[in-house]
Amino acid sequence: MDIASLSFKMIVFFLVIGICFSKGISGSITETQRISSRVVQTKYGSLRGIIATLSNRHLQPVEKFLGVPYAGVPTGSLRFMPPVTPPHWKGVRPADQLSPVCPQKLPDIANETEALKRMPAGRLDTLKRLMPFLTNQSEDCLYLNIYAPANSKYFTFGFVR
Repeated sequence: MDIASLSFKMIVFFLVIGICFSKGISGSITETQRISSRVVQTKYGSLRGIIATLSNRHLQPVEKFLGVPYAGVPTGSLRFMPPVTPPHWKGVRPADQLSPVCPQKLPDIANETEALKRMPAGRLDTLKRLMPFLTNQSEDCLYLNIYAPANSKYFTFGFVR
């Protein structure tokens, strides 16, 4: 199975988990992070993620692999073309930081009174929490954030060889 054939349910799962465990979005749940000791082999190279331990004792630790490339940089002659295979890398790539998001026009929420005339309060609250993650924009934005149960020997990525 390759990354393109992940089921819709898995993609939704990754998105929900990612939103729940992203720093600053988890509400009153806090997290501590440490570098993972596990190195995951993919067909493009090796990755090392981070382990997030959450303050809620009912939630198990999560292994996060942030900024994992799934396609080549779409600039120059690759702009507006279908994605191409990402370049292979040597050594262990740290997967511990969020990558830039694709360029987009963000709504102006500086004046909350005016913003509430254009959108519901729930959307404004969500945008206020997400805005720090949306300001780092680049055409080089074809990356995945993958969240998995920490220390799970049964979980594998769809693009692991």
